[in-house]
Amino acid sequence: MAARMRELLSHSNALQQFVTENNLERRSVAKWVDTNHEYLDFPSLDDNTLRLLTLGTYQLKLTGSYIQEYLGSDCNLQLYREMEGLIRVRLQSRHVSSRSYLIWIRYDSDHIIGWYCRCKCGSRTVGTCSHVASVLWYLGQQIPLSREPGVKDWGQYLDDAAEVPEAVDSSDSEESNIEE
Repeated sequence: MAARMRELLSHSNALQQFVTENNLERRSVAKWVDTNHEYLDFPSLDDNTLRLLTLGTYQLKLTGSYIQEYLGSDCNLQLYREMEGLIRVRLQSRHVSSRSYLIWIRYDSDHIIGWYCRCKCGSRTVGTCSHVASVLWYLGQQIPLSREPGVKDWGQYLDDAAEVPEAVDSSDSEESNIEE
């Protein structure tokens, strides 16, 4: 792990350079198209791959809170029209409600090629920031799980009838009978 970190430390963030050189931070309708995660050929990522990309588990532990914000808001997932395998996501900050971060992820059908986030530590190449980790986790692990075919366990939505309290119907009580 330490050798991998040293190797990554010497690399510059190529995706950051590409985003900056091509002015991809702008809201250009001509360059970006809104999309849904169902139309992405995003690679499936297992726990080990995510740990290798993030270089640990700290960022992965924060994914839940970021993804809740992401799912609770208007999802802003965009595909780059001029190059296959580049997405841009706007993710709400956990700390400041008025702040959101732009995240770019470059990928092919099998690998994550690069990432860049506009947060303070989002341009690092040794691991990822929590924003990038959240998007990788959601698109690479949670979406593929929801697509898995198979028999659903509908039993989780049922209650045991023996444990349900008996309903009291006051119309059957003797006190409520009115005789004419």
